[in-house]
Amino acid sequence: MHGYGDGAGKLAAMLALACAGALMGTQVAAQQAPAPAERVESAVRTLDGRTLQPAEVRATVERLMRAGRVPGLGLAILNRGEVVYLRGFGERDVERHLPFTERTVTYAASFTKSMFAYMVMQLVEEGRIDLDRPIGEYLARPLPEYPKYADLAGDDRWRGITPRMLLSHTSGLPNWRFTAPDEKLRFDFDPGFRYAYSGEGINLLQMVVEEATHRPVGELMRERVLVPLGMTRTDLTWHAEWEDDLAIGYDEAGKPLGHNRRSNVRAAGSADADIADVARFVRGVLRGQGISAATRAEMLRPQVRIRSAHQFPTANRDTTSRDDGIALSYGLGWGLLRSPHGPAYFKEGHDDGWENYMITFDRSGTALVVMTNSSNGESIFKELLATLIGDTYTPWEWERYTPYDAPVESHD
Repeated sequence: MHGYGDGAGKLAAMLALACAGALMGTQVAAQQAPAPAERVESAVRTLDGRTLQPAEVRATVERLMRAGRVPGLGLAILNRGEVVYLRGFGERDVERHLPFTERTVTYAASFTKSMFAYMVMQLVEEGRIDLDRPIGEYLARPLPEYPKYADLAGDDRWRGITPRMLLSHTSGLPNWRFTAPDEKLRFDFDPGFRYAYSGEGINLLQMVVEEATHRPVGELMRERVLVPLGMTRTDLTWHAEWEDDLAIGYDEAGKPLGHNRRSNVRAAGSADADIADVARFVRGVLRGQGISAATRAEMLRPQVRIRSAHQFPTANRDTTSRDDGIALSYGLGWGLLRSPHGPAYFKEGHDDGWENYMITFDRSGTALVVMTNSSNGESIFKELLATLIGDTYTPWEWERYTPYDAPVESHD
């Protein structure tokens, strides 16, 4: 069963949307658009049995933002699958003293990957994508004959890659080719051998999906995820109307980095969103909107156990038993862990000037989403999660979420 409601009955409606095309999608978006995000400040129930009043939540967030030097932050908390707290804090634009609101469009970064995975699972359910079918069977010609993948010529290991490997980050591809000294794409290890986060892998799956469906992924995402869930201020490319409430990213020293207005769809991380929309997405995943209970269970089933010392750098082979107590694993588009409160799934989003995190404890429907416009954002995540929802299980050391008040750890 789904944790909160079964959305499988809506599948037919979404299939109709998928067939209607981009223009119809725009019309439906207008019809289904929710009211502008409104601040929600109710009492929060934590996993460990505490009740936090709104003033306590606000005081905690503001204290941590000061301590960690985080200029702006969007926060959403769910209890029993419903939003009980939604608020923006601080400034989205420090130079102009503009407030960070519930409608502030922020770079979602790798949150995009989980949104994309959710759409792919719909295609899996319909039989249009087979998780275990080699990707070469979806392509019109061998992968190295596509210019972007010419570097793989002479290495037939690409033939063993499947969509399951790409979604579970076990393809053997690096996170990004530009991290190599010659900026060429090559395998770090054999496909299926172990977990190593790969943005390259997700973007490869985007190409596979587009060839299999003969549709652009941006359109598929709008029709199958964004419109049905009411995510009206989210997309994988830039919208000019977002200028009315837009976050500027800042580095560790508080230097403004601007906001990249992306024109190309990248399933690995081109989405912008406001905190209210990401809360809608989390609520939709909890309810299983658009997928069956069986498909949702497969998405959140451990595909590979993770024993790497840190998530990054991905090519590092150091291992540890530190996270065995939470059975740290990866599913299809989501990190997974076990806790005394049941299983949880999580996703990060990170780039220079932007640090985000979301986690959901499935059994209780407790979730937290935080989006920041700062390279210091991750420094407050450990305490924020523990204080606001009682989450002491997020693998912050593996994530390298070094607390603001701890000695800085070397990333060498």
